[in-house]
Amino acid sequence: MTSVVIVDDYQPFRDSARGLLEGGGFEVVGEASGGLEALQLAEELHPDVVLLDVHLPDIDGFEVTRRLAERDPAPAVVLISSRDDYALLAAKTAARAFIRKDDLSAEALRSVLD
Repeated sequence: MTSVVIVDDYQPFRDSARGLLEGGGFEVVGEASGGLEALQLAEELHPDVVLLDVHLPDIDGFEVTRRLAERDPAPAVVLISSRDDYALLAAKTAARAFIRKDDLSAEALRSVLD
C-alpha cells in the first residue's frame, strides 16, 4: 500500500483529502499544516508520496519540494493548489506532478504516480 503525507494549512481540506485517498486504497500516515512540519514528518515517516500544497504559512511548497528532493530516498512529491497558474511553475521543480485541489482523487493521484 502506498503511504502518503498530506500537507495543507486548511484542516477541512486535509480531512477531505484523507477520505478520498484512504477510500481509494492509499495509506495516509501523517498530516502537516506547514512546510517545516512536512519536512519533519517526511524524515520520521519515510512516506512514498508527499501531497503538498504550494501555498503554506511558513515555507512554500516549492522550497519544501526542493528540500525533499535532496533526501535519499526522496519521496514522490505531488504539488496541489486551487490555482491553475501554479501548474507551470510546478513543472519546473522536482515534483512528480501537479493536481488541482478540485481534481484530487485516488485515481488522479495513482495516475501521476504510475
